[in-house]
Amino acid sequence: MSQPSRALRALMNMGFSDREASVYLALLGLGKGTVSEIARRAAINRTTGYDILDSLVGKGLATISGKEPKQEYAAESPEKIRRFLESQRDKAQEALAGAEEIIPELRSLYSVRSRPQIRFYEGKEGMKDVYEDTLSAGEAIRAYANVDDMHKALPDYFPRYYKRRSEKGIKVRAIVPANAAGIERAGHDTEESRETALVPADQYYFSPEINIYDNKVVIASWREKLGIIIESAEIADAMKKIYELAWTGAKNLDGSGLGA
Repeated sequence: MSQPSRALRALMNMGFSDREASVYLALLGLGKGTVSEIARRAAINRTTGYDILDSLVGKGLATISGKEPKQEYAAESPEKIRRFLESQRDKAQEALAGAEEIIPELRSLYSVRSRPQIRFYEGKEGMKDVYEDTLSAGEAIRAYANVDDMHKALPDYFPRYYKRRSEKGIKVRAIVPANAAGIERAGHDTEESRETALVPADQYYFSPEINIYDNKVVIASWREKLGIIIESAEIADAMKKIYELAWTGAKNLDGSGLGA
């Protein structure tokens, strides 16, 4: 059985309609596109495409940007399927088990795109979506983070997030302003799979958070409730190199006794 056919059947077994499954797979292959482009690839009519894409947006599996006639839909990571199923209390455990089995295959479809992608998220739920994407990281996350702003924005989210990330074996290196919240969080570095470099808060009090991993750069503006995910191997590589310079300087500052 071909990969798309296997994925199609797996999605339908999880409760997706045949058209929802077809459109989602088409969107994964395209990365993003107009309704006409997606409908053509999924072999459905354009009018039906609108309804199905809006359904996928509601499930958190697609995002929408722009306005007609240039409105585009973009695929979300297949990891979001798990989150959607977990939110449906009536879903059987076998549906979740099926998701665990097929997500790696869907991820391979999702990752074949070569064009840089930029996705925008707004509001508290959007910020959670941005952070959920970091749980798909295949390497240690390089982060600039202000713990105080993070916890004020999503006070009930992060304790569970730290545990889930650590359980997945995803490590973090974080440059953090040495305010009270940052120093307190650094005390949990070992259990939360993190290494923190504390920097003087009076000189380096940044608010937007930046996470860099794989081919992605994530920017989270906690005060404006705006999240951006940039997928570009070139941009991510450049940001990683800049981060390494910043990390060296931050560790030198941290060695001065800031975290004592």
